[in-house]
Amino acid sequence: MKITDASVCPYPDGDSTLARMALEAAELGFDSIVAIGEGGHRVPGLEVLRGTVISASSQKDVIRQVRGPVARRADVVFVNAGDTSFNRAIVSVKEVHVVRNIHNARRNAFDHVAARSAAEHSVAVDVSMAPIIQYRGTRRQRVLQRYADILSLQRRYGFPLTISSGACSILGQRPVRDVRGLCALFGMTGGEVSEALGSIGRLIEPERPVRVVR
Repeated sequence: MKITDASVCPYPDGDSTLARMALEAAELGFDSIVAIGEGGHRVPGLEVLRGTVISASSQKDVIRQVRGPVARRADVVFVNAGDTSFNRAIVSVKEVHVVRNIHNARRNAFDHVAARSAAEHSVAVDVSMAPIIQYRGTRRQRVLQRYADILSLQRRYGFPLTISSGACSILGQRPVRDVRGLCALFGMTGGEVSEALGSIGRLIEPERPVRVVR
């Protein structure tokens, strides 16, 4: 089981190059990363997977985009969370791997119906460390509560979770041990964190071959 940072955003959308972020990830204890946008940089001993993010307002638009050339080249397809009906719909789209930005959705936008369907279709919900690190006060507490709600649904229905730094530079990346501590803030156990850090490989296999970077 490989330990994966499920989402980093390198230059030009972020502040650090993919090469630098990959090296940092390896030093922080990760075996692989998912880079949003164009990947392809080779780092000894680390898998660099290409991720793409879909922002849409309807299931029809999601389906159109996931069948486009950009999504077809990606190893991991993310969709930004929306309202309740949208989230219920997208977890049944077979090309979708992960629902992200759940902390920006309204409370209960990902409900028991979406959770059950996500479990049936093996679609994950991403837990990003970025808002926990960056936010303060009430705003941070809301994020922690949102993640606690998702964790409660995950324990009941069994859909996958992924964990991402959401980093746009090396300053946003964190060691694996720090990720465990941050996840403990909303009640994740060590075993649950390990399971989530290893879920990317299970999501994309055997659907897509993993490009091993030597």
